[in-house]
Amino acid sequence: MGMRRKADLPTKLCAGCGRPFACRKRWKKVWNEVRYCSERCRRSRGKLGPSG
Repeated sequence: MGMRRKADLPTKLCAGCGRPFACRKRWKKVWNEVRYCSERCRRSRGKLGPSG
């Protein structure tokens, strides 16, 4: 089995920022559980905006 192009990898939308992101090698086994594209989005998931 050869290398895969990034366009061939599965994608989903980030629950934090709403942007699409592709599967990474370290997420291969837990791809169904991944919800955020980065640590920054994961950390900011429970924070409210400046108004409150």
